[in-house]
Amino acid sequence: MIRLTIPLIGFALVSCAPPPPASTPAPPTACGAEKVGKFVGKKRTDAISTEVAKLSGAKSIRWISPGMAVTMDYREDRLNVALDDKGVITRFYCS
Repeated sequence: MIRLTIPLIGFALVSCAPPPPASTPAPPTACGAEKVGKFVGKKRTDAISTEVAKLSGAKSIRWISPGMAVTMDYREDRLNVALDDKGVITRFYCS
């Protein structure tokens, strides 16, 4: 009887827990990656490079082309901008 009761108590406690929030916004990052997402899919130009630097507030920006050697040192205030082979921005991330 005890073997049956313990799992039932656990199930009852879990089913009473409040549901998680519907949508939690991403926390801000030191490199500002969340501020420049609107540029994904756009080709890199001098104007876009300037705007990304201004909007992100990152201390440094690293533009990464396919096949480019990239160091593995972690700097949370550095914005990495991944480009495809045509120079189109595919992703922003910190490191």
